[in-house]
Amino acid sequence: MTEEQRKHLEKRLLEERARVVGSLDQYRTRKRVTSSDEAGDVSHYPFHLADEGTDTMDSELDASEAARETRELGEIDDALRRLYQDPKHFGRDERTGEAIPFERLDIIPWARTSTDIPAR
Repeated sequence: MTEEQRKHLEKRLLEERARVVGSLDQYRTRKRVTSSDEAGDVSHYPFHLADEGTDTMDSELDASEAARETRELGEIDDALRRLYQDPKHFGRDERTGEAIPFERLDIIPWARTSTDIPAR
């Protein structure tokens, strides 16, 4: 991998990190707004039972997405650590030691392997 490619991947990792952090901040803001809105309710009963189900489902989907993005943020931070600590070996498949194609790293700059298929 060339120095130019490494710099490009560092930029991609930092962009993806900013995207994920922004998304997590939006989740926290939505959760705070929802909690403060509910605090002013006189009644705990929604207008319709379906509304309660929809609200619950939306909250669960938000929490699931936030958990996924938190894991992704960890992978991105780990990739940045690998890039900064050992730039010559960044972009190598953790199973085989072979170079991960640059095209794959451009799409998923925190990739640890050449493919998503588990080794047998």
